[in-house]
Amino acid sequence: MSANLDAIGVVVSHMGDTIDFYRRLGLVFAEGSESEGHVETNGPGGIRLMFDTEDMLKSFSDWQPPSGSHRVALAFLCDNPAEVDEIHLELLGRGGTSHVAPFDAPWGQRYATVLDPSGNAVDLFAWIG
Repeated sequence: MSANLDAIGVVVSHMGDTIDFYRRLGLVFAEGSESEGHVETNGPGGIRLMFDTEDMLKSFSDWQPPSGSHRVALAFLCDNPAEVDEIHLELLGRGGTSHVAPFDAPWGQRYATVLDPSGNAVDLFAWIG
């Protein structure tokens, strides 16, 4: 028997805001999914990305929101360093909050982190040079 990574689940506060935010990052969602409690999309390589609202989790468990900083981030590779800055700014207009402003990291990437409308971390990066 073996276990294979099949999906990544993310808890969100408001599905409509979440879908608008992640559509800018190229993820595709069915029309009308903004009002659902559970939504999935297929990512590269067949990994599913699943979003569940807090209310959905509370409907079948005693789930409580975590406290403190994030522990997991979804990382999106951009085409070039300028795109990191562009997408960072655009996501702020879609309900995101800047957590790490774009900068040239010592490991050779243009890098930034935006918190999605639910406070989940989204890293943006592109290789420099």
